[in-house]
Amino acid sequence: MIAAALALGLLVGAVLGLVGAGGSIIAVPALVYGVGMSTHDAIPTSLLVVGLSSIAAVIPRIRTGISWRIALPVGAAGIPAAWGGAAAGRLLNEEVLLLAFAAIMVAAGARMLTKTPEITGHCGSDQGSFLRSCLPKAAAVGLGIGFLTGLLGVGGGFLIVPALTLFLGLSMSQAVGTSLVIITINAAAGFSAHATGFTIDWVPTLAFAIPAIAGSLAASRLSHKLNSKHVRTAFAILVFAVAAIVAVSTIIGTIGG
Repeated sequence: MIAAALALGLLVGAVLGLVGAGGSIIAVPALVYGVGMSTHDAIPTSLLVVGLSSIAAVIPRIRTGISWRIALPVGAAGIPAAWGGAAAGRLLNEEVLLLAFAAIMVAAGARMLTKTPEITGHCGSDQGSFLRSCLPKAAAVGLGIGFLTGLLGVGGGFLIVPALTLFLGLSMSQAVGTSLVIITINAAAGFSAHATGFTIDWVPTLAFAIPAIAGSLAASRLSHKLNSKHVRTAFAILVFAVAAIVAVSTIIGTIGG
């Protein structure tokens, strides 16, 4: 179990560091099927690990640009939404959560195969009226991503990055770094929502978290040297495969039960 946690943690961190998203999409299935946690324990553990890994991944990207005027309102809007998502998640059984997770994974893989166009906008700059035109968009993005974070334990980076570029006009380099800041805030909010009645199993959690943080930091420094299209394609294939495993295992388990 410890060996699996070490290897899978490294994979999660590498994915997060390379593409600025997707780490938590892999983390929950890895903790459930690789480490042996229940879904309800895997979700807060994933949020803890992904939050710490996002902090590590954002450090090398600070110089390339982070739009704090976007990251902070999106993250703030996501906090109450994450609590609402966590409350909704407690009403669902593990099979429903895992099938929902498989569906989200397919959406994430498809999103990674689609090139996100960059649309020049003023929300990432000092031009225009931020309060009137940008803040409502930032709040809407934050509410949607925050709810998803609380419900399924995903940081939502695969949705945040295109939302930041398409709706708020950030450049791709700004969007990736800004996404990592938002993921950190959302993960902290989601973890706090799940913390009541949850006891951390420190041995597998640390075995998963330490290589995830190291992998995230190392991958962030290497990301600019790799072909982004190839990285995203490999990530999509991995996500589709894991989604199939999750869906088939859950359905078989439900029928067998």
